Amino acid sequence: MKKLSQITFKRLTSAFVAAAFVVVTAIPASAADSGTTVKLRILETTDLHVNIVNYDYYADKETDQYGLAKTATLIKKAREEAKNSLLFDNGDLIQGNPLGDYVAKVDPLKDGEIHPVYKAMNLLDYDAGNIGNHEFNYGLDFLKQSLKGANFPYVNANVYIDDKDQDPNNDKNAFKPYIILDKTVTDESGKTHTLKVGVIGFVPPQILQWDKANLEGKVIAKDIVATAKKFIPQMKKEGADIIVAVPHSGFEDIPQTDMMENSVLYLTKVEGIDAVLFGHAHKVFPSDAFKGNTGVDLEAGTINGIPAVEPGFWGDHLGVIDLELTQVDGKWKVAGSKTEARPIYDTVNKKSLVATDEEIVKAVETEHEHTLDYIRGPVGKTTAPINSFFALVQDDPSIQIVTNAQKWYVKKQLQGTEYEKLPVLSAGAPFKAGGRSGASYYTNIPAGTIAIKNVADLYVYPNTVHAVLVTGAEVKEWLEWSAGQFNQIHTDQTGEQQLINNDFPTYNFDVIDGVSYEIDVTQPAKYDAKGTVINPTASRIKDLKFDGKPIDPKQKFVVATNNYRASSSKLANPDGKRIIMAAPDENRQVVIDYIRENKTINPTADGNWSLAPIKGGVNVTFVSSPDAKDLAANSKGISYVGAGENGFAKYSLNFAELAPSKDIPSDQPVTPAPSGNAADEGKPATDIEKPAPATSTAPAKATSPSADASKEIVYTVKKGDTLSHIGLKYRVSWRKLAEVNHLSNPDFITIGQKIVIPAAQ
Repeated sequence: MKKLSQITFKRLTSAFVAAAFVVVTAIPASAADSGTTVKLRILETTDLHVNIVNYDYYADKETDQYGLAKTATLIKKAREEAKNSLLFDNGDLIQGNPLGDYVAKVDPLKDGEIHPVYKAMNLLDYDAGNIGNHEFNYGLDFLKQSLKGANFPYVNANVYIDDKDQDPNNDKNAFKPYIILDKTVTDESGKTHTLKVGVIGFVPPQILQWDKANLEGKVIAKDIVATAKKFIPQMKKEGADIIVAVPHSGFEDIPQTDMMENSVLYLTKVEGIDAVLFGHAHKVFPSDAFKGNTGVDLEAGTINGIPAVEPGFWGDHLGVIDLELTQVDGKWKVAGSKTEARPIYDTVNKKSLVATDEEIVKAVETEHEHTLDYIRGPVGKTTAPINSFFALVQDDPSIQIVTNAQKWYVKKQLQGTEYEKLPVLSAGAPFKAGGRSGASYYTNIPAGTIAIKNVADLYVYPNTVHAVLVTGAEVKEWLEWSAGQFNQIHTDQTGEQQLINNDFPTYNFDVIDGVSYEIDVTQPAKYDAKGTVINPTASRIKDLKFDGKPIDPKQKFVVATNNYRASSSKLANPDGKRIIMAAPDENRQVVIDYIRENKTINPTADGNWSLAPIKGGVNVTFVSSPDAKDLAANSKGISYVGAGENGFAKYSLNFAELAPSKDIPSDQPVTPAPSGNAADEGKPATDIEKPAPATSTAPAKATSPSADASKEIVYTVKKGDTLSHIGLKYRVSWRKLAEVNHLSNPDFITIGQKIVIPAAQ
């Protein structure tokens, strides 16, 4: 066959497709004439994260920017345009917003019930689905229970049952590794054929670190590329005419390593794969974001010659691959392709491009309404707005509240243990700080009542509280990794320099409260985003102090964090043996309890970190939400510059005016005294205030809810209770409650359940 010629696609002129590409690889007439031709359209959704309804649960309002209810309109239109089509989902489906939390935690899915994501997706006739890493966040039992509601098959090839025999040759897959679909297709002359379409799925092997508590001892994961090389030939032997790989894995232009998280560059080199539908990274392919990368042909829409697509996240795009197949001597071959990521929203002109599919909305109406009731429940009050607009450039109240709550919780849990006298630090990151999730992805809570939806806005993920034991030297290295969030600023350059490193996820930008420090961005980063040393002698962390004095490299600290960081980061857990507390309570619930305990909070950052001053007239900019314009006008060292790309706004930094970091006393309280009567309700308690002089070292005895603490109490569980919350009421640890009540799973208590509260000793 002659070498296929390529037709350069014509760019659509509408502004809304500035980031979306339509790419075509055509075949010469001689190839089409030599056999039967079938045009097959392959559609992909990925990383929906329970965004079924086009609704922003954090802002509590409808949105046109995401939601399967919008994508469904694109799906139906794309099907109408093609004789033959297939639809696949690429995972990260059942976790990611309050609807997912409600179904998994608040009113858990029961046997026989269908998860709302499948109530919607079953209406769209998906052909198959792949499992993403976030599917494991609620545990294997919940995942398997959820999957029962899908009326389409699921695949995953690289997760295996942990048989603990150390023999890889007899490992059994935890899920069906692949399927071969018998797809009836109509060729260009009107004749029908049965096309055998092989579908294989993969997930990042890092699930064993990210969800260690849920998966350890139950499953293992293997390398994506090696797994593909094992199964692709097998699928061919079983008759697959074409093979579609569906990796929940992104693209990284880096050298290949074993157990790569983002392996698409090398997966596309595996012989036998005809198309790749990828995801995980929340990016759009093809787009200019991949320009110049190894193996990428944006004009052709291919990676290493293989048609590929990645349709963003939350349903904001639909992935479309059009394959032109020819049958010669009984075998089907890919003779041409066209790749496209179709958007649902015009980010430039800020307008919707598609109507809402009301059938999808109606399918989940009940669960949606219950979720709204849940998120609108009050927790406490804040005397000032809380936002994360500038969380990447200065100490921020949205992180401060989380770190204070974690420290408050961990110190209580460590009482009576060998660690109770060690200083407790607390690590937190800005989960919603724009980046690849867009210009609207920021925390923005108005002053007044704080509802559960606002706490979910502060802490997006269903992590649980963990604590690790580290030294002062290791605290510095942890912060050096975190400082990789910034590009290096060159003092000899007068042109504009971008401060933020967009390849470093903001959820890894840990602020560690309890110590004070400056970050010198004129120095190179020591670590890359994955914690790999790239500049061994670099040092960005300056003036690191504990209790106003230079930190002792040998001093031991407890750091409050979450299960994800404690289990997966070699900087937070250098030898894998540093976890001293793995609580069942979610960080989010701890923040709720903290606010409830204090009733009214004053969200003030303590200023424990800052960017180090830079001499000279450097022009340093960063992007944030346009909604931060007024905040910038009242902030020292930050100025609004103008509109940026993709809906962002551009801001500049004046390093001479930025507030320096402050020394933080080690005994700074994190629990202000709650109001004692109704008259005090309007008086704000601050997150940072000096404690009243102590009159006694004895702990106060609980006076509520029982007048006689020497007698055993039986408490009836109410909606919204957690074991930790009950323990706080009665001044007893959740561990003690679990022990006394013989609870094998402290995470699982039900409304109406009787909990015995042990008598005070």
